Amino acid sequence: MLTDIIRHGFSIDTLINLFARVFVVFCTLPVHEFAHAFTATKLGDDTARLKGRLTLNPLAHLDLIGSIMIMLVGFGYAKPVPVNARNFKNPKAGMAITAAAGPLSNLIMALLFCLIYIPFWGYYQRSAVDFAGVAGQFFYWAAYVNVTLGVFNLIPVPPLDGSRILNVFLPSKYYFKLMQYERYIMIGVMVLLFFGVLSAPLSFISSAVMKGIESIARLPFMAFGLIQ
Repeated sequence: MLTDIIRHGFSIDTLINLFARVFVVFCTLPVHEFAHAFTATKLGDDTARLKGRLTLNPLAHLDLIGSIMIMLVGFGYAKPVPVNARNFKNPKAGMAITAAAGPLSNLIMALLFCLIYIPFWGYYQRSAVDFAGVAGQFFYWAAYVNVTLGVFNLIPVPPLDGSRILNVFLPSKYYFKLMQYERYIMIGVMVLLFFGVLSAPLSFISSAVMKGIESIARLPFMAFGLIQ
């Protein structure tokens, strides 16, 4: 987004992309955090619920810096949902399942948005001026940004969700040693994203995942002969 604006200035395409990112920040990023809170609650930990995080209210979840990052570079985060692993029957497995729920919710939302935009695909290819073209492009970008958020949060470094999943496979002493440097690691990730070093591989992976989700979303339309 940032590089597109610098290179080409504002256009209809960048404006639609911008509104799609605003939509993701306020309407789907809270779903990611709600998924964490809901899963933790179901597994026996009420910490998130008691802290007011078992909600879809964006004000309970949004992080200023993480939201700005989504707007500028397409990758970002919200406020981490508090979880007490000691309340799980199996602490490591409980943390991993709870962590995975967030990125999984992003991929599910991406699939839903693909199911919405695919009927508009022909219009999206031809024009972004009429309603169908705008709708197609808007939901395409909403799907793609959800994919990027899911992929980004699966990076196995703290405080991202991938680090909680890594805990299942990493000996505890090494995991807690890694967590001591959580703040510095996150700053490093942000710097790498801002300068585009990390954006290229993440964009490559996100595009591959997006193509896979699009292929799945096309199946019901192809079955009824609505698209080829």
